[in-house]
Amino acid sequence: MARALGLVAAGACVLALVVAWVSYRLLRNFLRMWTELKPVPSIGVAYPLLGHALQLKTKAGEFFSQVIQYTNEFRDAPLLMLWIGPVPFLLLYHSETIEPVLNNSLHMDKAYAYKFLHPWLGTGLLTSTGDKWRRRRKLLTPTFHFSILTDFLEVMNEQAEVLVDKLHTQAGKGPFDCFSHVTLCALDIICETAMGKKIYAQSNHDSEYVRAVYRMSDLISKRQRMPWFWPDFAFQYFGDGKEHDRCLKILHSFTQSVICEREAYGLHYMDYDRGSDQTKKKRRAFLDMLLKTTDEDGNKMTHQDIQEEVDTFMFEGHDTTAAGMNWAIHLLGAHPDIQRKVQQELYEVFGDSDRPITTEDLKKLRYLECVIKEALRIFPSVPFFARSICEDTKINGYKVPKGVNVIILTYALHRDPRVFPEPEEFRPERFLPENTVGRNPYCYIPFSAGLRNCIGQRFAQMEEKVILASILRSFNIVSCQKRDELKPLGDLILRPEQGIWITLEKRRR
Repeated sequence: MARALGLVAAGACVLALVVAWVSYRLLRNFLRMWTELKPVPSIGVAYPLLGHALQLKTKAGEFFSQVIQYTNEFRDAPLLMLWIGPVPFLLLYHSETIEPVLNNSLHMDKAYAYKFLHPWLGTGLLTSTGDKWRRRRKLLTPTFHFSILTDFLEVMNEQAEVLVDKLHTQAGKGPFDCFSHVTLCALDIICETAMGKKIYAQSNHDSEYVRAVYRMSDLISKRQRMPWFWPDFAFQYFGDGKEHDRCLKILHSFTQSVICEREAYGLHYMDYDRGSDQTKKKRRAFLDMLLKTTDEDGNKMTHQDIQEEVDTFMFEGHDTTAAGMNWAIHLLGAHPDIQRKVQQELYEVFGDSDRPITTEDLKKLRYLECVIKEALRIFPSVPFFARSICEDTKINGYKVPKGVNVIILTYALHRDPRVFPEPEEFRPERFLPENTVGRNPYCYIPFSAGLRNCIGQRFAQMEEKVILASILRSFNIVSCQKRDELKPLGDLILRPEQGIWITLEKRRR
């Protein structure tokens, strides 16, 4: 008995020493960062361990508006410091401070908050770091070759036709929120192109999988804003951990079943349809290519590897594109003169026909491309993203210690009046070739920039062109909201608080 008690006491002492040592290391690291970052301009008084937490809003929309307000207030400051609890965040919103981070192979790790995506996305292309990211990027880049993306054009045209048919039922009937219509169209496109699976989201918007995708995004974003839920036990027992796990089970079960289904179909048959016409080429999906892909040593991707990337495609490949299209619809509806210019370009390419859009057509839609780029400038689908500084460095003369989280505020960067005069004005002409000469490429980064730029940006731009062109060939759009009524929510994806309300009028051909 005495020996047992002695062992318990010894164990307790060892545990106490470990806790004390870890606490000492954490406190020492915190004090070092606190001291070294003191010269950096800050939003106000930061209290030890609490930081600026007492000054910050907790609701997504209010927090985002507050941060953007700070960037306006400190527009001329080279950097801006924000402490959330004991964690320092350096806000960057000038091209000259962003470029040294994004263009440096030393600072490629995603920030701490991305770890909350790991249960869903694993360590795929979005969240992985170091050698794994480099190997995976090299492996996946060929699957986004333009010739392969062209195969997806048929899917985009088909789903655009479904969307236009749905919008015809709303035309001439007064205001309605188009946000979910466009989002479900984007979800149908990514499901079929990424997984080769039709889920008919536009017909069945209440599907369990669709609900789980949206809810999981909300839960992760909410957790990222609340440091007290960062520890897993706190999130599990006092937060939304149980609902998170329920959504995760739905999402993973769906993608696992699709992967097994595609694999069971057999690589031998992937290039042909089983039907009366055996020579008809089967549509490829990203999943089919992942099942075939091998690395330099001839090794195939494991099921876990494939699931990470399929889940990543699903997360990144529909919400971001849908948001971009919705913001563009609002801006076109609020600027009828610009809308008419786009429709004139469409008439020059298509005339009165309703034929599908081809790759050659896409090349000719140059003004529509400028409209899409300008919409992404004003309302970037990803309003901010974050990196971790991986070794002590200097940014604009300020010493930034290793371990600091850097937040690149795309939304504020795109409003730099030095680059974009009257930044709130919607002017697609900013992106005409003659107007972009000499512009720093890091002042406009809707798809990030540098070594970790978005691998799917050409896919997204193609999809936006097809969907917007299809809508504008059939309808005139009128926006029902003013800019200040939109109230963007700066979650993982930039969304309007109350949707995008428009009216539609059928165009006479």
